[in-house]
Amino acid sequence: MRVCWDLPPGNFRTRVYNRPMHDVVVYSRKGCHLCDIVKETLTQIQGDAEFQWREVDIDVDPQLRQKYNDEVPIVFIDGRKAFKYRMDGRQFLRALASVRTS
Repeated sequence: MRVCWDLPPGNFRTRVYNRPMHDVVVYSRKGCHLCDIVKETLTQIQGDAEFQWREVDIDVDPQLRQKYNDEVPIVFIDGRKAFKYRMDGRQFLRALASVRTS
């Protein structure tokens, strides 16, 4: 399942079977090849861990464009920056496992 909402990172958690589901946000833009790779990776590994992800297009918000213009894609896990530019599935799953759940 791919979820696309324009919400700020962090403070967004759902629970699946009484376990917290990690919130993953990908800041990206149209025409960004590296963004497409990161999104495809997340789609491929979505069944391997408890997370849901959403994409935020930085070009629809002038503040986000100014903040992240030269840094996309950026991946946040539970409100914390985890990756910039590149990410593979194994790296992502390791990072997700290392995030402490509250």
